[in-house]
Amino acid sequence: MIPDLGKYAVEVLSAYAVSILLVLGLVWISVRAARRARTWLETVERQKAGRDG
Repeated sequence: MIPDLGKYAVEVLSAYAVSILLVLGLVWISVRAARRARTWLETVERQKAGRDG
């Protein structure tokens, strides 16, 4: 099932590997940023509720 990549197999597979790692890194950074933002917003909402309530 693996296509014959000829003499450039190492380069092509390396490019795929680097691309996959970069995409996974971007996903990880995005998830981490979303968690931090959610935590920060919950903190701000609690503080505001404490002042208003």
